[in-house]
Amino acid sequence: MKATELHTKSVDELNDELGRLKKEQLNLRFQQASGQLEKTARIREVRRAIARIKTIAAQKHAAAAKA
Repeated sequence: MKATELHTKSVDELNDELGRLKKEQLNLRFQQASGQLEKTARIREVRRAIARIKTIAAQKHAAAAKA
């Protein structure tokens, strides 16, 4: 998901997406540990998407505190 798409979402939607990605990250870790993971690059994509969402949520929180 691109950052421009995330900027249009509300904080609640960002939190929902964050929860979904964290569950996916956990499943990917289990698959990797058991040797069933086929797309190893997906771990990196999910990790970066989580960081992107956390950054945008923090920016929105700071902007709300300023206003």
